[in-house]
Amino acid sequence: MPREARRAEQPSDDDAETRLQDFIEKFEPEHRTLIRAVRRKLRKRFPTAIELAYDNYNFFVIGYAPTERPSDALVSIAAGANGVGLCFIRGARLPDPRKILLGSGKQTRFIRLPSATVLDRPEVEALLAAAVADAETPFPSAGRGKLVIRSVSAKQRPRRRSPR
Repeated sequence: MPREARRAEQPSDDDAETRLQDFIEKFEPEHRTLIRAVRRKLRKRFPTAIELAYDNYNFFVIGYAPTERPSDALVSIAAGANGVGLCFIRGARLPDPRKILLGSGKQTRFIRLPSATVLDRPEVEALLAAAVADAETPFPSAGRGKLVIRSVSAKQRPRRRSPR
């Protein structure tokens, strides 16, 4: 297939952004605001990162990776009906002297994000720096990241809490 034809089949950056915003719109207003604020902070923190977006059955996720390989992701925003969290993909091996990481799996740990200002806390910044230092593949030192929609599940759990 000619190169021009392959390029034409790939969605534009604007299309990917529109799709991402559609995913976010499924959430309650306060979660939409929080997801967008956390994303802005992580884009600023990791300007050359590839954002890997997944609208999966359980969660909406935006991973931050130095490449398009999901296994290279360092952190991700994970959002569900009950709230938004920041997942450290290899959090089990990160230094956490303040014991803020939650979870007991062999690899991933997370923190809950009641607001985007949590990312400004020194202990969270230290975890982000440790995740970068621990990365097998470093982020590019120059350039600009991009958004890649990796997968969308046809069937999903509700993105809003059930009325009580």
